[in-house]
Amino acid sequence: MSNPSESVFRRLQFYTTATYPCSYLPGRMARSEVAAPTHLVDESAYARLIEQGFRRSGLFTYRPACEQCQACIPIRIDVQRFQRDRTQGKLWRRLQPILPARLAPLHWDARHFELYLRYQKRRHPGAGMDQDDQAQYTQFLLTSRVHSEMAEFREDDGTLRMVAIMDRIDHGLSAVYTFYDPDWRASLGTYGILWQLDYAARLGLPWLYLGYWIGESRKMAYKSRFRPYQILRGGAWTASPDGD
Repeated sequence: MSNPSESVFRRLQFYTTATYPCSYLPGRMARSEVAAPTHLVDESAYARLIEQGFRRSGLFTYRPACEQCQACIPIRIDVQRFQRDRTQGKLWRRLQPILPARLAPLHWDARHFELYLRYQKRRHPGAGMDQDDQAQYTQFLLTSRVHSEMAEFREDDGTLRMVAIMDRIDHGLSAVYTFYDPDWRASLGTYGILWQLDYAARLGLPWLYLGYWIGESRKMAYKSRFRPYQILRGGAWTASPDGD
Protein backbone atom coordinates (compact mmCIF):
# COMPACT_ATOMS: atom_id res chain seq x y z
CA MET A 1 0.00 0.00 0.00
CA SER A 2 1.38 3.43 -0.93
CA ASN A 3 2.16 6.03 1.70
CA PRO A 4 -0.33 8.94 1.39
CA SER A 5 2.35 11.49 2.32
CA GLU A 6 4.66 10.06 -0.36
CA SER A 7 1.87 10.40 -2.91
CA VAL A 8 1.37 14.05 -1.96
CA PHE A 9 5.09 14.76 -2.20
CA ARG A 10 5.30 13.23 -5.67
CA ARG A 11 2.48 15.52 -6.84
CA LEU A 12 4.47 18.64 -5.97
CA GLN A 13 5.91 20.63 -8.84
CA PHE A 14 8.75 23.12 -8.71
CA TYR A 15 9.18 26.33 -10.65
CA THR A 16 11.91 28.94 -10.75
CA THR A 17 11.08 32.58 -10.20
CA ALA A 18 12.25 35.49 -12.31
CA THR A 19 15.40 37.21 -11.09
CA TYR A 20 15.15 39.83 -8.35
CA PRO A 21 17.71 41.88 -6.38
CA CYS A 22 19.48 39.78 -3.75
CA SER A 23 18.60 40.95 -0.25
CA TYR A 24 21.86 39.65 1.23
CA LEU A 25 24.67 40.49 -1.21
CA PRO A 26 24.49 43.97 -2.78
CA GLY A 27 24.70 44.17 -6.54
CA ARG A 28 23.70 40.57 -7.16
CA MET A 29 20.54 39.12 -8.62
CA ALA A 30 18.79 36.09 -7.16
CA ARG A 31 16.27 33.45 -8.16
CA SER A 32 14.28 30.98 -6.08
CA GLU A 33 12.87 27.50 -6.63
CA VAL A 34 9.32 27.31 -5.25
CA ALA A 35 7.25 24.21 -4.38
CA ALA A 36 3.72 24.25 -5.82
CA PRO A 37 0.80 24.07 -5.44
CA THR A 38 1.08 25.49 -1.95
CA HIS A 39 -1.96 23.62 -0.60
CA LEU A 40 -0.12 20.31 -1.09
CA VAL A 41 2.75 21.35 1.16
CA ASP A 42 1.41 19.66 4.26
CA GLU A 43 3.47 18.93 7.38
CA SER A 44 4.97 15.72 6.01
CA ALA A 45 5.95 17.25 2.66
CA TYR A 46 7.24 20.36 4.40
CA ALA A 47 9.51 18.31 6.67
CA ARG A 48 11.05 16.65 3.60
CA LEU A 49 11.50 19.98 1.88
CA ILE A 50 13.22 21.49 4.92
CA GLU A 51 15.64 18.57 4.88
CA GLN A 52 16.41 19.42 1.25
CA GLY A 53 17.29 23.03 2.01
CA PHE A 54 13.93 24.75 1.55
CA ARG A 55 12.53 27.56 3.71
CA ARG A 56 9.05 28.95 4.28
CA SER A 57 7.76 32.49 3.75
CA GLY A 58 4.04 32.59 4.39
CA LEU A 59 2.49 29.90 2.19
CA PHE A 60 5.52 29.72 -0.09
CA THR A 61 8.23 27.12 0.39
CA TYR A 62 11.41 27.96 -1.52
CA ARG A 63 15.16 27.58 -1.79
CA PRO A 64 17.80 29.60 -3.67
CA ALA A 65 18.25 28.72 -7.34
CA CYS A 66 20.82 31.28 -8.46
CA GLU A 67 22.71 30.29 -11.60
CA GLN A 68 25.98 32.10 -10.93
CA CYS A 69 26.07 32.06 -7.14
CA GLN A 70 25.93 29.39 -4.45
CA ALA A 71 26.59 31.65 -1.48
CA CYS A 72 23.41 30.63 0.41
CA ILE A 73 24.22 27.40 2.25
CA PRO A 74 21.55 25.64 4.36
CA ILE A 75 22.68 25.23 7.97
CA ARG A 76 21.32 23.29 10.92
CA ILE A 77 22.53 23.07 14.51
CA ASP A 78 22.99 19.74 16.30
CA VAL A 79 20.68 20.31 19.28
CA GLN A 80 21.82 17.41 21.45
CA ARG A 81 25.52 18.13 21.04
CA PHE A 82 25.31 21.91 21.16
CA GLN A 83 27.44 23.54 23.84
CA ARG A 84 27.25 27.25 24.57
CA ASP A 85 30.59 28.99 24.32
CA ARG A 86 31.69 31.35 27.08
CA THR A 87 30.00 34.43 25.60
CA GLN A 88 26.77 32.57 24.82
CA GLY A 89 26.67 31.04 28.29
CA LYS A 90 27.09 34.42 29.95
CA LEU A 91 24.31 35.91 27.79
CA TRP A 92 21.98 32.98 28.54
CA ARG A 93 22.49 33.22 32.30
CA ARG A 94 21.87 36.97 32.21
CA LEU A 95 18.76 37.06 30.03
CA GLN A 96 16.97 33.79 30.69
CA PRO A 97 15.71 34.88 34.15
CA ILE A 98 14.62 38.37 33.10
CA LEU A 99 13.29 37.74 29.59
CA PRO A 100 11.22 34.54 29.61
CA ALA A 101 9.23 33.37 26.60
CA ARG A 102 5.55 32.57 26.29
CA LEU A 103 4.46 30.26 23.48
CA ALA A 104 1.36 31.10 21.47
CA PRO A 105 -0.22 30.17 18.12
CA LEU A 106 0.30 32.58 15.25
CA HIS A 107 -1.93 35.61 15.78
CA TRP A 108 -2.17 39.30 15.01
CA ASP A 109 -1.05 41.68 17.73
CA ALA A 110 -0.58 45.40 17.12
CA ARG A 111 2.34 45.45 19.58
CA HIS A 112 4.10 42.76 17.57
CA PHE A 113 3.63 44.77 14.39
CA GLU A 114 4.97 47.96 15.98
CA LEU A 115 8.07 46.09 17.18
CA TYR A 116 8.49 44.48 13.74
CA LEU A 117 8.44 47.88 12.01
CA ARG A 118 10.99 49.34 14.42
CA TYR A 119 13.23 46.33 13.89
CA GLN A 120 13.00 46.52 10.09
CA LYS A 121 13.61 50.27 9.93
CA ARG A 122 16.69 50.00 12.12
CA ARG A 123 18.21 46.67 11.04
CA HIS A 124 17.08 46.36 7.40
CA PRO A 125 16.35 49.86 6.08
CA GLY A 126 15.41 50.06 2.42
CA ALA A 127 14.92 46.30 2.08
CA GLY A 128 11.22 46.72 1.37
CA MET A 129 10.08 45.15 4.64
CA ASP A 130 9.95 48.39 6.62
CA GLN A 131 6.67 49.59 5.13
CA ASP A 132 3.60 50.10 7.32
CA ASP A 133 1.78 47.28 5.52
CA GLN A 134 -0.25 45.03 7.79
CA ALA A 135 -1.27 42.75 4.90
CA GLN A 136 2.35 42.13 3.93
CA TYR A 137 3.30 41.39 7.54
CA THR A 138 0.36 39.00 7.96
CA GLN A 139 1.11 37.19 4.73
CA PHE A 140 4.81 36.90 5.56
CA LEU A 141 4.66 35.77 9.19
CA LEU A 142 1.15 34.86 10.27
CA THR A 143 0.03 32.65 7.37
CA SER A 144 0.94 28.97 7.56
CA ARG A 145 -0.41 25.51 6.74
CA VAL A 146 2.08 23.67 8.96
CA HIS A 147 2.71 23.44 12.72
CA SER A 148 3.82 27.00 13.44
CA GLU A 149 4.02 28.89 16.70
CA MET A 150 5.49 32.04 18.11
CA ALA A 151 7.46 32.80 21.25
CA GLU A 152 6.86 36.19 22.85
CA PHE A 153 9.67 37.50 25.06
CA ARG A 154 8.55 40.02 27.68
CA GLU A 155 10.03 41.61 30.74
CA ASP A 156 8.27 41.32 34.11
CA ASP A 157 6.41 44.57 33.49
CA GLY A 158 4.98 43.17 30.25
CA THR A 159 7.25 45.11 27.88
CA LEU A 160 7.63 43.17 24.63
CA ARG A 161 11.25 42.79 23.54
CA MET A 162 11.31 39.98 20.96
CA VAL A 163 9.10 37.65 18.91
CA ALA A 164 10.33 34.42 17.30
CA ILE A 165 8.32 32.52 14.67
CA MET A 166 9.08 28.78 14.43
CA ASP A 167 7.88 25.72 12.56
CA ARG A 168 7.92 22.35 14.28
CA ILE A 169 8.66 19.31 12.14
CA ASP A 170 9.26 15.70 13.10
CA HIS A 171 13.05 16.05 13.07
CA GLY A 172 13.52 19.54 14.42
CA LEU A 173 12.54 23.17 14.61
CA SER A 174 12.85 25.58 11.71
CA ALA A 175 13.56 29.15 12.78
CA VAL A 176 11.33 31.11 10.40
CA TYR A 177 11.92 34.68 11.56
CA THR A 178 12.84 36.63 14.68
CA PHE A 179 12.46 40.34 15.29
CA TYR A 180 13.32 42.29 18.40
CA ASP A 181 13.78 45.67 20.04
CA PRO A 182 16.76 47.23 18.21
CA ASP A 183 17.37 49.64 21.08
CA TRP A 184 17.62 47.10 23.87
CA ARG A 185 20.95 46.61 25.61
CA ALA A 186 21.61 42.93 24.92
CA SER A 187 22.27 40.62 21.97
CA LEU A 188 18.67 39.57 21.51
CA GLY A 189 19.23 37.79 18.19
CA THR A 190 21.76 35.45 19.80
CA TYR A 191 19.52 34.93 22.80
CA GLY A 192 16.62 34.04 20.51
CA ILE A 193 18.63 31.25 18.89
CA LEU A 194 19.86 30.00 22.27
CA TRP A 195 16.26 29.86 23.46
CA GLN A 196 15.13 27.93 20.37
CA LEU A 197 17.99 25.46 20.87
CA ASP A 198 16.89 24.97 24.47
CA TYR A 199 13.27 24.58 23.39
CA ALA A 200 14.19 21.98 20.74
CA ALA A 201 16.21 20.08 23.36
CA ARG A 202 13.22 20.06 25.74
CA LEU A 203 11.08 18.67 22.92
CA GLY A 204 13.67 15.97 22.18
CA LEU A 205 14.19 17.24 18.61
CA PRO A 206 17.60 16.69 17.00
CA TRP A 207 18.00 19.76 14.77
CA LEU A 208 17.45 23.50 14.70
CA TYR A 209 17.31 24.71 11.09
CA LEU A 210 18.58 28.28 10.78
CA GLY A 211 17.95 28.85 7.10
CA TYR A 212 20.99 29.95 5.10
CA TRP A 213 24.53 30.69 6.14
CA ILE A 214 26.22 33.24 3.90
CA GLY A 215 29.88 33.72 4.69
CA GLU A 216 30.06 36.93 2.63
CA SER A 217 27.14 38.53 4.48
CA ARG A 218 27.85 40.03 7.89
CA LYS A 219 24.15 39.76 8.72
CA MET A 220 24.13 35.98 8.15
CA ALA A 221 27.66 34.87 9.08
CA TYR A 222 26.82 34.77 12.83
CA LYS A 223 24.98 31.47 12.39
CA SER A 224 28.23 29.51 12.27
CA ARG A 225 28.96 30.50 15.88
CA PHE A 226 26.44 27.90 17.09
CA ARG A 227 28.32 24.61 17.12
CA PRO A 228 28.40 21.86 16.14
CA TYR A 229 26.50 22.50 12.94
CA GLN A 230 25.98 20.85 9.58
CA ILE A 231 25.72 22.39 6.13
CA LEU A 232 23.95 21.05 3.05
CA ARG A 233 26.17 20.66 0.00
CA GLY A 234 25.54 18.49 -3.04
CA GLY A 235 22.33 17.16 -1.52
CA ALA A 236 24.03 15.81 1.63
CA TRP A 237 24.30 17.22 5.14
CA THR A 238 27.91 17.26 6.30
CA ALA A 239 29.64 18.29 9.52
CA SER A 240 30.97 21.82 9.84
CA PRO A 241 34.16 22.25 7.78
CA ASP A 242 36.25 23.24 10.80
CA GLY A 243 35.60 19.82 12.32
CA ASP A 244 33.47 20.91 15.28
